[in-house]
Amino acid sequence: MGKGAQGESNGVAVKRQLEEFTWDVVKEKNTREEKWLVIDGEVYNITRWVNRHPGGPKVIGHYAGQDATDAFRAFHNDLNAVKKYMKPIHIGSLKKCQIDVKPVEQEFRELRETAEKMGLFKPNYLFFFLHMFHILFLDWAAWATMYYFGTSWIPYLISLALITTVEAQTGWIQHDFGHLSVFKNSKWNHVLHYFSVGIIKGASPSWWNHMHYQHHAKPNVMGKDPDVRIEALFVVGDKMPVQMAKKYKKSMPYNWQNYYFFLLGPPLLFPVYFQVLLFKYIFSRKAWMDLLMVMIFFAKFFYLYTPMLGLGHAIAFYFTFRCLESHWFTWVAQSNHIPMEIDHDTALPWLPLQLQATCNVEQSFFNDWFTGHLNFQIEHHLFPTMPRHNLVKIAPLVKSLCEKHGVSYQVKPLGTAFADIVRSLKHSGELWYSTYQAYHEAVAS
Repeated sequence: MGKGAQGESNGVAVKRQLEEFTWDVVKEKNTREEKWLVIDGEVYNITRWVNRHPGGPKVIGHYAGQDATDAFRAFHNDLNAVKKYMKPIHIGSLKKCQIDVKPVEQEFRELRETAEKMGLFKPNYLFFFLHMFHILFLDWAAWATMYYFGTSWIPYLISLALITTVEAQTGWIQHDFGHLSVFKNSKWNHVLHYFSVGIIKGASPSWWNHMHYQHHAKPNVMGKDPDVRIEALFVVGDKMPVQMAKKYKKSMPYNWQNYYFFLLGPPLLFPVYFQVLLFKYIFSRKAWMDLLMVMIFFAKFFYLYTPMLGLGHAIAFYFTFRCLESHWFTWVAQSNHIPMEIDHDTALPWLPLQLQATCNVEQSFFNDWFTGHLNFQIEHHLFPTMPRHNLVKIAPLVKSLCEKHGVSYQVKPLGTAFADIVRSLKHSGELWYSTYQAYHEAVAS
């Protein structure tokens, strides 16, 4: 019937039988009541495990009914530590005749082994120390500028520029800690993640994990990637505009979205939208440690800036740098994704899934610093736990593999990448409008 596995009951080894399944059976286990997935040809029942999964229930749940081999490998550094949790949920194997590893999947796995042998998953601690030092120094300088030189316009604007830079750069380094790419020991990554995103940035680490890991698991996949769950304000790609045009009679005037993006997108993402979401997450999940970190940030900020500016002006100062930081983050983050393919989940293999949703920005010292090395978005999505300073080293090998298998590998100048956001919004808005008119006229007639 199947093969045996060793379990334990009251200290006595128990042999349980494991079945063999076909893909047809596995694919059906993609419901709220029952979820299975496949890793390395082995079948796992994650129905109950999803709610205990450290990365959040949705990340692992997004692969229900699918092969999660490469996603599993991408997110976990210490496989031996993780696999001990997998034994109780291991229920069987795929039938051998059903195991079909495509050439692009096999060669990508070989590329990962090559990267490991090259030591590209080993961090340069000096690199991260210097980045953290420059963030802490600028944080001090932002306060010291107004403290020593007063609050007239020149020191005020200098301080504003410095604290905006602090918050943006903290966003990049907390991203490193959040992906467990700095320390081999996950605990240290978690500690520094709480310190950076919580105390320096004033956000919730758990909320960030919940949102960002979903994005990496299924980038630009409608219904799964929260970064493209934006239909309340914008439609993106080619599929979403058509879907929205046929679904609703009244909605946003998406044909104008490339204009109102400048008012509702970059300026408000951090000061309004993210603020609401992170506090909603904290209180709904009772993430009290996250709340403590956020409160420490606000206590520190108002303690330092209220004596110089007064409470009202300190609040205005806070929302101003949040707005500027929001611009920085939005243009960088969306330049890699919004102009790319946005579709429903078609269970693509890891490499084509990530490449259709991501593109790179040209490498330079400024681009590396300004984007936190997310100008290598392709390589980061393929290897999310790889330290960012090594992404440039694996890039030529990734590009070669993509060329071999006919997978598009896009690299753009920074300005072009930014302009493509607006161009893609214009295209999607026009597509919505033409579909909306044609569909509802046909329905009316």
